[in-house]
Amino acid sequence: MTVDFQTAVNQEEEYLRKLHPTVDDIPGCVSLLDGFLMCHVLNAQFKSLYRYGRMSECGDKLEAFKLCLSLKSMHPEQKRDTWIRRRAEGWATKRLGKSSENVWKIRPEPLQDWPPTL
Repeated sequence: MTVDFQTAVNQEEEYLRKLHPTVDDIPGCVSLLDGFLMCHVLNAQFKSLYRYGRMSECGDKLEAFKLCLSLKSMHPEQKRDTWIRRRAEGWATKRLGKSSENVWKIRPEPLQDWPPTL
């Protein structure tokens, strides 16, 4: 079943609204800055290098922090809606794109003669 981008965004938005029911549930700028800085620590870089063969890309965390700073002047409910919309678009993009977890193909039927008899 393939899902188009707008449907995926709507599904993610619905989930995020349940996950963050009030304005106080969205993360603050300090925690987003923390996430950005933690992305650059040696442990995170080695883990990314091991798993994906490249260094961590922390640009999305910086963009989340910059978005948080730009939301400061908005009404709290508008701030929550904007944050949820941006986050839903990000998750939909990740969900529809290629993933390092898409390595295995599902078999339509089990292997013949498996497990082998001893």
